[in-house]
Amino acid sequence: MPTQGRTGGGAGDGTVFRLAPFHYIHVLDCTSNITRIETGPQTYIKQDNEKVVLNPERMVTVPPRHYVKVQNPVARDDKGQLVRETVGSIQQIKLRHAEEEIRLAQEPFPLYPGEVVIENVTPLTIVLPDTALRLRAILDCIDSDGNKHVPGDEWLFKGPGTYTPQVEVRVEDTVFASVIRPDQALRIRARKELLDSEGERRVTGEEWLVESNGAYLPGVSEEIVGYVGAVVLTEMNALHLQALRTYTDKYGNVRRNGDEWLITIKDTEAHIPDVYEQVIQEVGITTLSNRQYVVVKDPYSKEGKQQLGAKKLVEGPCSFFLRPGETLQDGIQDVYVLGEDEGMVLRSTEQFEDKRGGNTVVRTPGDRWMIKGPTEYVPPVEVEVVEVRKALPLDDNEGVYVRNTQTGKVRAVVGQTYMLTENEELWNKELPADIEVLLAKQQDVKGAGYNIGRRSDASQPKPDRVKSKVVSFRVPHNGAVQIYDYKVKAARVVFGPELVLLGPDEQLTKLSLSGGKPKKPHEIKCLCLLLGPDFCTDIITIETADHARLSLQLSYNWQFNVDKSNDEEAAKIFSVPDFIGDLCKAIASRIRGAVAGVQFDDFHKNSARIIRSSVFGLDENGKVRDVFNFPANLLQITSIDIQAAEPVDQRTRDALQKSVQLAIEITTDSQEAAAKHEAERIEQQARGRLERQKI
Repeated sequence: MPTQGRTGGGAGDGTVFRLAPFHYIHVLDCTSNITRIETGPQTYIKQDNEKVVLNPERMVTVPPRHYVKVQNPVARDDKGQLVRETVGSIQQIKLRHAEEEIRLAQEPFPLYPGEVVIENVTPLTIVLPDTALRLRAILDCIDSDGNKHVPGDEWLFKGPGTYTPQVEVRVEDTVFASVIRPDQALRIRARKELLDSEGERRVTGEEWLVESNGAYLPGVSEEIVGYVGAVVLTEMNALHLQALRTYTDKYGNVRRNGDEWLITIKDTEAHIPDVYEQVIQEVGITTLSNRQYVVVKDPYSKEGKQQLGAKKLVEGPCSFFLRPGETLQDGIQDVYVLGEDEGMVLRSTEQFEDKRGGNTVVRTPGDRWMIKGPTEYVPPVEVEVVEVRKALPLDDNEGVYVRNTQTGKVRAVVGQTYMLTENEELWNKELPADIEVLLAKQQDVKGAGYNIGRRSDASQPKPDRVKSKVVSFRVPHNGAVQIYDYKVKAARVVFGPELVLLGPDEQLTKLSLSGGKPKKPHEIKCLCLLLGPDFCTDIITIETADHARLSLQLSYNWQFNVDKSNDEEAAKIFSVPDFIGDLCKAIASRIRGAVAGVQFDDFHKNSARIIRSSVFGLDENGKVRDVFNFPANLLQITSIDIQAAEPVDQRTRDALQKSVQLAIEITTDSQEAAAKHEAERIEQQARGRLERQKI
């Protein structure tokens, strides 16, 4: 039978197989059903009861510093010889089923039947410096250092070195070292109980800091939480910390849970917060000049205990940090500097001894006193500054209302420089709204008469007036104002020109006079009463004996005939509230009475005489008097002017107009006749003289 085959590592399709060096085939004995291995170099002739199940394959070659992983490896004895097992009368190579074997660099070797390469030839792992492999035991084993491990144990293989794998050990991951720089720390957490690099026992979940500079390779049971940077401290800042649990800090101080404290440059130049420290904030330095001070609330005592509710005065120049829990009352304050015209009102909040000025005075809570300049003052913590006052420079015509807070008395201070004492305050004088408006305008008189139509209703905006200043009013020439004092219940009259300054209990009398044509009440609001001479105009309606109604426009000249030195007469001029309305009504009544008994024609011809005689009256000689006196308020009417007289009834007005036109026509005709007659007379005289000359 012809044979086929290859002289290399290939397998023939016939019965002859020429195997090259380092090649092998698997041959199955169909009789015993056992597969054996044949290695080269050789020429193998297959028997009839044999079958080549694996074509020629190159042997596995593992170069130096490499390895290969084989599954179901052959069993070997202590001397490294293959272990064979007898099945009946037939022997076969024994396999370690379901096991794995790591084979390192060696002579090329074949794979026996049943062996499988599950991991090809792989270079050995080189562990660099500052790195490590985290290994986990999956079977009982002994590591390269001779340490025994049980399944689940973990350990590190630290570099530099070459790691030789073991089938009982699994590589979990590669651990790299972390570089710790100056002013930096590494925060580590324990995954289980362990001894750290410094030999201290750590429990599961515990955290700590590693501050040594350089590369740090965490242990197998350590995990890196992160980096913690240092806070650089200077003369201008401090670090406010809080303890998260009771522990001893790096400076040897025992800190209880919740304690708060400051770290300054006196403790360290750079502080790395511990794992049990919480950074609340960075605190800036508080700097005071020699003209500043602060009041610290809840300060610390010399023993380091906080005094809640207490206060501490700190004067400059100095610099300090506010400790935890301390606050500044009203911030940084300037020293009070009082000038010659300034003073300060103080009140005691606690009992203390005031040693200012060399004298010791015991101040009880609630005491008020005043210090005056020139001086500078820093109030103690027991003293409250009520007010800084300045002297009020007052001219001769200026003043203020001052109220004593102890007695309640109010007085007016006028014409001097005055500073309120500790028991005095400025008092606001309230005035009615309409008087406020009149005072703001300061011009109740227009020319020589009253300004009609200037009402002080509530719709007008109230003027701005400093209510603590003494109310002043300028009384014009030939005018008068009445001032009522509600304290003594008496009134006084001031004649102008004069400046009136009201006392605390005094009020100006407001006049409400009639105005307009015809007169209407409450048209004029004023504070000043003009004494005249002046005039007023009124329109009245009269009716004659023949029932002819006329409208008269009359103008009255009036004045007050008062002796300014006589207080009784001065008071009389204000006895009539509305003297204009009173005089107009009185005159109108007299005129109506006189005209009622006169016919229209008579009144039309003699209206002036009838009106004057009815108002002024007749003396013993039957002549019209010169004045009409009102004794109640010393008012005098000196003259009456009839400005217009018109009938009220339309028919009367038409008849009067016709009579006037008829009178004009009669007068015109008579003047024309007289002129014609005179012209004829002159003509006849001229003709007579001409005839004489002819003769």
